Amino acid sequence: MAEQPSEPRRAIDDRIDQLRRLEAEAEQAGGAPAIERQHERGKLTARERIARLLDDGSFVETDKLVRHRSHGFGIEERRPYSDAVVTGWGTIDGRKVFVFAQDFTVFGGSLGEVMGEKVCKIMDLALETGAPVIGLNDSGGARIQEGAASLAGYGYIFDRNVRSSGVIPQISAIMGPCAGGAVYSPAMTDFIFMVAETSHMFITGPDVIKTVTGEEVTQEELGGAMSHASKSGVAHFVAGTDEDCLDQIRYLLSFIPSNNFESPPYFPPQDDPQRSCDDLLDLIPDSANKPYDMHAVIKSVFDDGEFFEVHPYWAQNILCGFARLSGHPVGIVANQPQVLAGCLDIESSEKGARFVRFCDAFNIPLVTFVDVPGFLPGTEQEYGGIIKHGSKLLYAFTEATVPRMTVITRKAYGGAYVVMNSKHIRADISFAWPSGEIAVMGAEGAVNIIHRKEIASADDADARRAELIRDYNDKFLNPYIAAERGYVDAVIEPQDTRWKLVQTLEMLRSKRETIPQRKHGNIAL
Repeated sequence: MAEQPSEPRRAIDDRIDQLRRLEAEAEQAGGAPAIERQHERGKLTARERIARLLDDGSFVETDKLVRHRSHGFGIEERRPYSDAVVTGWGTIDGRKVFVFAQDFTVFGGSLGEVMGEKVCKIMDLALETGAPVIGLNDSGGARIQEGAASLAGYGYIFDRNVRSSGVIPQISAIMGPCAGGAVYSPAMTDFIFMVAETSHMFITGPDVIKTVTGEEVTQEELGGAMSHASKSGVAHFVAGTDEDCLDQIRYLLSFIPSNNFESPPYFPPQDDPQRSCDDLLDLIPDSANKPYDMHAVIKSVFDDGEFFEVHPYWAQNILCGFARLSGHPVGIVANQPQVLAGCLDIESSEKGARFVRFCDAFNIPLVTFVDVPGFLPGTEQEYGGIIKHGSKLLYAFTEATVPRMTVITRKAYGGAYVVMNSKHIRADISFAWPSGEIAVMGAEGAVNIIHRKEIASADDADARRAELIRDYNDKFLNPYIAAERGYVDAVIEPQDTRWKLVQTLEMLRSKRETIPQRKHGNIAL
């Protein structure tokens, strides 16, 4: 005859059964029909997203049995466990991260008082322990039934976004609706991912816009992934599906450290550090007016041709992104001659400045490739504030204390040359290819200004202008005058670029730079 459990054991077993029932209820808080609707929209649930994002079995959930405590409008009759967000921590490739995932199956993912408290607790733990925080956003916005308490929840989250900025990486994934005040928390994080067709961000929706301005616009046109990735620059990355988005987040984290006191993760390289980049010898066209693709330079120089581009659809005249150099992550900023001839403009200056400041905050060395004919001219740029916006990139590079390396591949003209991480704003090492052209401006413009009277009085003005242009090219459009003055540290052969950068990064890894004590600078925002 089997021995019967003791009375104390039966009591604890009953309590454990109760706990398991409550936890199971929390895991299905939205109910099967709501979960099915989520899947019909092509979206994963909050818990499915966390499971896909984190290493298998690593998720530790917090506040699973939290319930709202609000009354009015009938909300007190429905109090699901876990409320409308799933929070906790786990690992990605073995590294600790904190995560919150808004649950659209519960109250449409709307943010109320306890939901805000759950998110804030996770953000506090992330800051205290020095680990990235990842927010998976899928929410209808503030919970109307909770009034001011829901707005307060957003304010508390915003406060933590600001306090964590530059201390721990903050990553936002927009995986459904994100509207009104809810958009400002993602906007203050370091990177925003959006999912094509299923995610939307806007301050005011299409209906409000039509009422106020008379404009008719669809949700996708107004706040879809490609709109924000190509027009507003709000979204840094676009994914095709939820799964793709989560995989991209994991990939991004492979380039960045867990906090501002750590170095970025190192992976032993499979690519020979001394590999010659022979394909670069045929890259630069004979004519300075012909474009080439700067992607080709980046993929040739860095480990395994790997380049994780940030903002690939916005401000395409400048390239920003992450790569590895002999196993060490670096941030890349490069002019793109294929778009606007590589000119700097308002959008590219902002794009570059934000990226440079992220890299500097998180100890990621910077490599800059320069082929810039100047700032984009025109009344639209001037009236739009190119003076102010262009200074953001200048400020960001000058402020940066991480290792900074520059390679001038072709044009380096005027103030834009100075802005693009030149020696004059304390780049550590500056290289130039023999094709480098470091000058105030191109030959034709310079000759037309310097020799205006001489050309006008010449018997054959066109012939004299051509002769003067050739003379200017010979004297000034090369890297050697700059090299004579030490404005470039070395003129190198293109095929040696990879090995030169590897050597330089190794030398600079022990760089320590002190800055004047101050509360903070005042960048031209």
